[in-house]
Amino acid sequence: MICVTIQNKPLEEIAGVLENSVPSIQMAEIRLDRCPLDEGDIAELFSGFDTPLVATCRVAGDGSGTWEESEAKLQAAIEAGAAFIDLEIEAPKEVGKRLRRSCSEFGTRMIRSAHFFDGTPSLDSLRDTAEKCRKFGGEIIKIAVSACSEDDVARVLSLYDEYEEGRLVAFAMGAAGRESRLECLRLGAPFTYAALSEAEAAAPGQWAYSRMTETLYGRSFGESPAPLQMPASKSFAQRAIIAAALADWQPVQPCQPGTSGQPGHFCHSERSEESHLSGCTPCGDTDAALKVAEELRVILKPAPGAALSLSEGLPKGGAKDLSSLHVGESGLLTRLLIPIVAALQSLGSQPIEITGEGTLLNRTLKGATEIMARFGTVLRPLGEQSTGDIKVPLSVQGPLLPGKVDISGKDGSQLISGLLMALPLLQGDSVIHVHDPKSIPYMFITLDVLKKFGIRIGSEMEGDEEFMETQDWSLCTGITFKIKGGQRYKPANFAVEGDWSVAANFLVAGSVFGKVRLKGLDTTSLQADISIMDILMDAGASLSQEEETGIITAQRAPLRAFDTDLNN
Repeated sequence: MICVTIQNKPLEEIAGVLENSVPSIQMAEIRLDRCPLDEGDIAELFSGFDTPLVATCRVAGDGSGTWEESEAKLQAAIEAGAAFIDLEIEAPKEVGKRLRRSCSEFGTRMIRSAHFFDGTPSLDSLRDTAEKCRKFGGEIIKIAVSACSEDDVARVLSLYDEYEEGRLVAFAMGAAGRESRLECLRLGAPFTYAALSEAEAAAPGQWAYSRMTETLYGRSFGESPAPLQMPASKSFAQRAIIAAALADWQPVQPCQPGTSGQPGHFCHSERSEESHLSGCTPCGDTDAALKVAEELRVILKPAPGAALSLSEGLPKGGAKDLSSLHVGESGLLTRLLIPIVAALQSLGSQPIEITGEGTLLNRTLKGATEIMARFGTVLRPLGEQSTGDIKVPLSVQGPLLPGKVDISGKDGSQLISGLLMALPLLQGDSVIHVHDPKSIPYMFITLDVLKKFGIRIGSEMEGDEEFMETQDWSLCTGITFKIKGGQRYKPANFAVEGDWSVAANFLVAGSVFGKVRLKGLDTTSLQADISIMDILMDAGASLSQEEETGIITAQRAPLRAFDTDLNN
């Protein structure tokens, strides 16, 4: 990470630098002691840019002014949203205490710095100074020395042996220390400093930003010139396609007058509306769901705005033999369909085969046989399968029976989502209690989709006192779903939101390599991978969202190690 020092410029010029520099500025230090900025300018500057900004206002060393002036300017920067402030270790203790409290209140990180312009002191003196910076509030410790020899440089760089990565920025100034400004990154510094140009260097030996960027990154530093449209969420799209396919269908349990009454048949009522799914984007898993919808005698028609229009294509009272369904490589589609095809079967009907391709054939469906048996459905392997959990291809022998069942969620949420989609079709009521639930957000995505298509399911989450207070899903120990039978899917207009699983890759890339802008994402989404936003913020990335357009920007910032729970 490169932090560009900006000095001797008014507000308008600083803004121009941050907006128009090529390559884009990753991070900038604003020398408030050298720039003609009043507190109003500081507030506008530090609140107006996504670029991580460091507020520096020196008094000692190469600075000027008074500690009172310095404190006032740094305080204004903190309150406006500065990512960092840099406070010299020479500052009075009371100034340091007040600014530390403000940093804590406003989420600004404090750099405590020490500069040795007259040479490089002994290693013991450097250690003592660094420890003083840490003791007096330095989340990041900065030590800069003037070096006259390789020994001077080696001495200051040896401090990295004593501090964890991301905690220390130590380098040497002057011609002898020029390379240390790059070497410090390899040793664990979260960032180093560069000048806008050689002529604007803030200290001897400082590199120009363009030269340092080329040396460090070559051509790998990236930026998306325009917002990238995120594709549709497969989690939502597949559920919505199958829900649309089920709209106004009802299973033959038992056979009703006017139906064929033959094994393996199901009937439907006349449909007065069509389902319109907008925002769908092509991919293998979505295409597989569409083909399944076709097998359920749904006609697919193009609609304006890249929407999919799904309408039932049989006259009232029609029926179709359903002997097999092909799911491509989609594990989700497989687990959704197992309960659904069981619900569409009548007593004594022929089993329905589910076939697939590619990597799906090697993936086991852990726990599926046992869970489906609790609902009266038998799964049998097809072809040559070794002993153990069942895989695709398989046959499903229904019917699916309603009931009150306790099942484990340790093997994931997808089969549970299939049950939530299938059980409302039955005549009787059902209750599912899921203990040890995993991937909880995906179950609630299913409920969200079902609600749009007219299906209502009640849910109650369980946990200890901490869960009740925080509603943190990672603390949930069980979920009870109450499913009323005899419900009917209704056609719906459904906008498929952007995919946070895909977005995660671009957001990480922007946070590590440059800058990225993404559109088509819902920041109130139930998708589990929206947690990438929290993870990146914990890691120190710079994230923002434009209020009018909803465009999300991620760009480089000094990153730090983090811990996170990926259960859900």
